[in-house]
Amino acid sequence: MPGNLSRPGASVASRVFAVLGAFDAEHRALTASELARRAALPLATAHRLAAELVALGGLERQDDRYVVGRRLWALGLLAPVQAELRQIAAPFLQDLYAATRATVHLAERAGHEVLYLDRLSGRATVPVVSRVGGRLPMHATGVGKVLLAHAPAEVRNAVLADLRRITPYTVTQPGRLRAELERVRRNGIAQTIEEMSLGACSVAVPIGRHGEVIAALGLVVPDLRRHRPRLIAALQVAAAGIGRSLSTE
Repeated sequence: MPGNLSRPGASVASRVFAVLGAFDAEHRALTASELARRAALPLATAHRLAAELVALGGLERQDDRYVVGRRLWALGLLAPVQAELRQIAAPFLQDLYAATRATVHLAERAGHEVLYLDRLSGRATVPVVSRVGGRLPMHATGVGKVLLAHAPAEVRNAVLADLRRITPYTVTQPGRLRAELERVRRNGIAQTIEEMSLGACSVAVPIGRHGEVIAALGLVVPDLRRHRPRLIAALQVAAAGIGRSLSTE
């Protein structure tokens, strides 16, 4: 949470970013009073800034609530790493979808969460809760476990200290998840079994550039038992292709 931004010396920019920073994966739609409380701003100030952001396309109104606007997402896509990664990965994602007909995810780490950069929806009826531009917990998703396994130690420790149960199958024991992440680092493969949503399983692999894991590539399917080796092989081919293409840029 931000500091005391209601003080006279607080800049307009800091207050605007406090308003935008009030939104996260657990708070996607906020009333004016919720926005003011989370941004640590007076209600009148939060309401005025939110109205200006709506006029500029930074926020949008949905009934009595504010949500992040499309203009912010469009601006975010201009970030050099994300723009380059999505552009280079696009044909590999299409090939991966053609080979598996599963839901395909391209994701990177954003703080303590997974940020979904791209998604191709599979043919099978699977309850997938991700969306492009959305964020989900790292500990309950395949791509998230890949990114968490290769995250700095302080990030891993922070996530392991707050393992929220999302379904009855979410791994919430720090020791068990830490051992799983060690296997992910060793084997280069992460998976989940109904940990993010019931009826959905995922498998994911890292995307590397110059020896550093910068993103993750994953598939979501109803069941991993029959086709897991084939799905992993397809993921590894696509991730290797993306990594080679990135390294030549």
